[in-house]
Amino acid sequence: MSRSSQAITLAITGASGAPYAVRLLECLLQQQQQVHLLMSSAARVVFATELNWQLPAAPKAMGDALREHFKVTAEQLQVYGKEQWFSPVASGSAAPKRMVICPCSTGTLSAIAHGASDTLLERAADVVIKERGQLIVVPREMPLSALHLENMLKLAQLGVTVMPAAPGFYHQPQSVDDLVDFVVARILDHLQLAQKLQPRWGYDQSAAREES
Repeated sequence: MSRSSQAITLAITGASGAPYAVRLLECLLQQQQQVHLLMSSAARVVFATELNWQLPAAPKAMGDALREHFKVTAEQLQVYGKEQWFSPVASGSAAPKRMVICPCSTGTLSAIAHGASDTLLERAADVVIKERGQLIVVPREMPLSALHLENMLKLAQLGVTVMPAAPGFYHQPQSVDDLVDFVVARILDHLQLAQKLQPRWGYDQSAAREES
């Protein structure tokens, strides 16, 4: 697999769900994916609130902190600020063909659905759509208004995969981590990346029936 085919853009916004983002980033890095990371200011607030994780505001300092935490190189994990317009993700000729926004706030959802490119994150999503790449958005909001649903429908009609952070319970989760892994596993499945976080439906159930 070429290095370009292993590249992926991961965007993290201010919706609740920081554990999903961290687990997904961890899994992508473990699989030697080259990650271009975009994090909104609101996302840093959520990280501090949900994980007690104080990340620096400056992209370089944030990148250094994350690379140290995950023990990866600068080649494998790059962090960009919201106005770094010369970064690869801003151009259709250089951006990865795959992008995940996890979690995705309804504000970001609206901006992308209406073609706004006021930040690098919004521009990166716009690039993936126009280049007919793979964009996965993971909204985390409840209840959903008609506006939210209309924006999701608009994106789905453009080929975007809308994957709400709605874990199932048929795998009998024993912890919050199990619920997080359920959602992350589904994202990895759609990216066609191997995962052992959760068995696919029918496989472990078939084995259980055979043993009974």
